Amino acid sequence: MRQRPPTEEISAEDLDAFLAAIEGTQPLRTPARVVHEPPKPRPRPRQRELDDIEVIRESLHGPFEIDDLLAIGDTFLRPGLPRDVLRDLRRGRWAIQNHTDLHGMNRHEAHDEIARFLAESRLTGKRCLRIVHGRGRGSPGREGVLKRLVKTWLSRHRDVLAFCHAAPCDGGEGALWVLLRANRER
Repeated sequence: MRQRPPTEEISAEDLDAFLAAIEGTQPLRTPARVVHEPPKPRPRPRQRELDDIEVIRESLHGPFEIDDLLAIGDTFLRPGLPRDVLRDLRRGRWAIQNHTDLHGMNRHEAHDEIARFLAESRLTGKRCLRIVHGRGRGSPGREGVLKRLVKTWLSRHRDVLAFCHAAPCDGGEGALWVLLRANRER
């Protein structure tokens, strides 16, 4: 709306038209206080919350007790098997028939890869496997996240008979040798 310069005078006709237009109106009340918008909520770490829920679900619905999970060290042997099986695996008596590398994967991708890899190896009759999980030097606190998780996943898998750390030439502390049960359906 354009304001008229103060030197111009308003005609009586314009003033009468304006007063007729606003006849019967009331001025708007101005609020006595200022209303501010509430502050925006802080961002939530959604992925961390989802990861925490997944860890709790795995721990509650897994077949092992917490003592069993803590007992999973550098080696694993399915209960009821002779210790010779693990000794032979450690000494490299079994030839590596298949391998996978989990470097660069997050925990979900690594879990899917392990499941796929074990199923594929079972179908093709491969029993002795190498899984490279890395040493965890790039992880927070330099503690290998995948290293611990892979051992837990393998110990829960019904087809895994035993596992141990690989020889230094095959990855040492950053890899596992895994022995699967024989495929009797062939």
